[in-house]
Amino acid sequence: MEFKNRLEGRMPKIGIRPTIDGRRNGVRESLEDQTMGMAIRVKDFLEANLRHSNGLPVKCVIADTTIGRVSEAARCADKFAAEGVGVSITVTPCWCYGMETMDMDGSIPKAIWGFNGTERPGAVYLAAALAGYEQLGIPAFGIYGKDVQDADDPTIPEDVQGKLLQFTKSALAVATMKGKSYLSLGNVSMGIAGSAVDASFFQEYLGMRNEYVDMSEFSRRLHQGIYDAVEYEKALAWVKANCSEGEDINPRDAAHSRVQKDKEWEIVVKMTLIARDMMVGNPRLAEFGYIEEAEGHNAIAAGFQGQRQWTDFMPNGDFMETILNSSFDWNGLREAYVFATENDCLNAVPMLFGHLLTGTAQIFSDVRTYWSPESVKRVTGKALTGKGVNGIIHLINSGSTTLDATGQQSRDGKPAMKPYWEIDEEEVKKCLDATTWGPAELGYFRGGGFSSTFRTVGEMPVTMSRICMVRGLGPILQIAEGYTIDLDQEIHDVLNARTNPTWPTTWFAPNLTGEGAFKDVYSVMNHWGANHGAISYGHIGGDLLTLASMLRIPVAMHNVPEDRIFRPKAWGAFGLTDLQGADYRACRNFGPLYGNT
Repeated sequence: MEFKNRLEGRMPKIGIRPTIDGRRNGVRESLEDQTMGMAIRVKDFLEANLRHSNGLPVKCVIADTTIGRVSEAARCADKFAAEGVGVSITVTPCWCYGMETMDMDGSIPKAIWGFNGTERPGAVYLAAALAGYEQLGIPAFGIYGKDVQDADDPTIPEDVQGKLLQFTKSALAVATMKGKSYLSLGNVSMGIAGSAVDASFFQEYLGMRNEYVDMSEFSRRLHQGIYDAVEYEKALAWVKANCSEGEDINPRDAAHSRVQKDKEWEIVVKMTLIARDMMVGNPRLAEFGYIEEAEGHNAIAAGFQGQRQWTDFMPNGDFMETILNSSFDWNGLREAYVFATENDCLNAVPMLFGHLLTGTAQIFSDVRTYWSPESVKRVTGKALTGKGVNGIIHLINSGSTTLDATGQQSRDGKPAMKPYWEIDEEEVKKCLDATTWGPAELGYFRGGGFSSTFRTVGEMPVTMSRICMVRGLGPILQIAEGYTIDLDQEIHDVLNARTNPTWPTTWFAPNLTGEGAFKDVYSVMNHWGANHGAISYGHIGGDLLTLASMLRIPVAMHNVPEDRIFRPKAWGAFGLTDLQGADYRACRNFGPLYGNT
């Protein structure tokens, strides 16, 4: 399988800084091998366990020498800048000269692993350097193993491994977003607040730029044939072979004719090509004389307004959004795009977070309905069981949910959503076979189109998240870990028929804590901050908390156990008993990561 970076700019590297006691005449010399050995082991560990979301291997860069004085720190910084380092990890088994050996770039996430050994005070340097970072206003993560190791122990303890991975995955996400674009295709959809693209949020918190293209550009490219006609024929043939049309629920006298539907299929396939080309460019267009259009907008995420100015007369964007959000298309397996329906950029951002952290495709969904056990019993005559026994949330949207969410992929014999390089062709076929494409309900979408129709299988561990903007406060993040639910077929049929049965459905049960927003399932629904949610495979709430702290986005609600919360050491200075309040205070104090750049 070929891996490639479809965006402009180098993939960020991890910089590893072996710091050392600078005193010569036997002190530094006795520590050289041990210190550099730590750096090499961290490099080998991270490169063996991490990939970028596009499948490319993660690469680490080690300073040319151990770092004992400021001149060596400066040479390391110069090397890292030349190599494109976006993540900084300092390792040491010993005391070092704190502020002389620190990495001073405040825009790069940084961590320090201080070796827990009795021979030399690695923990003393860790504490001193972290204190220096706090004084300078540069939050850094501290990593310190629970158990004492012997000086010649070459292992990385399990708890240290976990923190290295949690920090590095989140830091790579931060570095990967920097300099990329969010592409707004259209503007605000039906008054949805998340469609209002706030440039200052993207620039100051994410280090991203914003690109804006009117939906009329779709019309221009459709009418003037600005797409690869050869690929279009290939795509249309693939769609005819793999995308079965579902039930048309429109009244017979109002339904579109076969001729109309065939034309709509042609348009939605072309729209998919056009949206992708606008996101990342297409060199084939330059061959046809469309040199500007071939460039694209270097968009790591995008959203399509659609409703209503487009969908009142043209086919909707559901097919386009679904296929782009999936891990495969007519060209085979490839990295999923991050593409929001209704141009809800505040849902696209947590989708982007989840994708960069896991490499998997993301679910975009309405957080539609809370079903209590009592309500389910009343309308179906049956009781909820299993993980859904306390109630469920109906996640459903008009068709933009990734096909990976069918749950037809597997890991260890259980339903899963996997990075594209782990998916096989049989799993692709199963995802397609589990999906039909219902003609759009014309009351909503007068221009027609097709929505994917499937039901997510359970029980997959998933995490739902959402960014909300609060005037005077700024962005906040919400997180809810839980599971997809397999409902009894009769219960599903009754509940699903009460809304639009042609749309993809995911039944979700959040993990409950008995307190606050997670006291019960109703409270989760009642406290959710907007009409949409981004759902990622796996319980990644801890990684999201770490990522949010790097960006200085406070987390308003979450159900992540305390032993998986990993934030910069400085957060402890803002309170240790009320961690949520401390998070808010720390984020406000340090400000957005790129706020002063």
